[in-house]
Amino acid sequence: MIANLGAVYGVNLPPAQPEQLGSWVYQELSRIANATREAKEMVTLAVLHTEPTKSEDGNLVYADGTHWNPGSGGGFYGRENGQWIKL
Repeated sequence: MIANLGAVYGVNLPPAQPEQLGSWVYQELSRIANATREAKEMVTLAVLHTEPTKSEDGNLVYADGTHWNPGSGGGFYGRENGQWIKL
């Protein structure tokens, strides 16, 4: 699923009939565009209990501070220069 600053997008299964595939692709691309276009007033981050396995500069997370403590207890952290920085 894609959760962006807008709606949540979940893919629909493709049709069994090959002649309907073009229409399905068009509809799915339209749904993706709509989901990413709609702005929301806020973003909700999941509380992470373990460090993400793949992280890169620019990531934003919310650490629980108990099972995963990036350095300054629970809260919001951003990834910068390979380090988790409490925000």
